[in-house]
Amino acid sequence: MVAVRLYPAIDLKDGQCVRLKLGDMNAATVFNTNPAAQALEFQTQGFDYLHVVDLNGAFAGESVNTAAVEAILRAVHMPVQLGGGIRTLAHIEAWLTRGLARVILGTVAVRDPALVREAARRFPGKVAVGIDARGGKVAVEGWAETSELSAIELAQRFEGAGVAAIIYTDIDRDGILTGINWPSTLDLAKAVSIPVIASGGLASMADIRTMTEPDYALLDGAISGRALYDGRVDSREALALLRGIAA
Repeated sequence: MVAVRLYPAIDLKDGQCVRLKLGDMNAATVFNTNPAAQALEFQTQGFDYLHVVDLNGAFAGESVNTAAVEAILRAVHMPVQLGGGIRTLAHIEAWLTRGLARVILGTVAVRDPALVREAARRFPGKVAVGIDARGGKVAVEGWAETSELSAIELAQRFEGAGVAAIIYTDIDRDGILTGINWPSTLDLAKAVSIPVIASGGLASMADIRTMTEPDYALLDGAISGRALYDGRVDSREALALLRGIAA
């Protein structure tokens, strides 16, 4: 049995490691001015996969924090997944060539699902879809716009396409430490065969313990940001708990 993975998050804004509150770029807290050092710290703590988001890129529609991401890739040997502003096949290929384990496609998954399917075909196992929902509806353009599409409807468009994972974020809980929206996340995971990663609101060791329950074994994992940075989740205790349950 494979443990449900805990992904530490590095969100990049203006070259710094930050956390937002409810997706608001004006409500950013800087946790580290050196993202590469933060990535190395996560690796030292025992994490085995890193989640990175280029926040500026999500709004701009192109990579903005390239230098910071490249520094992270040089600093660690664990696999790294990146989302934010990746919207063309050339962009995807360029990032994978730089050493990313996988890219996360968000806005383009709504705007151009055929591109996502083509990317998944060209780069097997290296393309994930980021589904960010507000009130159950998919948000795009760095969460600035909300569509009429439900998270499950969008996810089901990629069934059988070879997408490696779906990263599901409940924007209404992101960065405010109220706990992951487990019911919605499980509903999504049950609706598709694609592995689902929970994101948005992981608040405490209670969420980690939830991840060890049998019903949650169908999830690939969960992403943690603020709770790791401020110590609400102890990394070593969390990893030991998750991996111990799986042993």
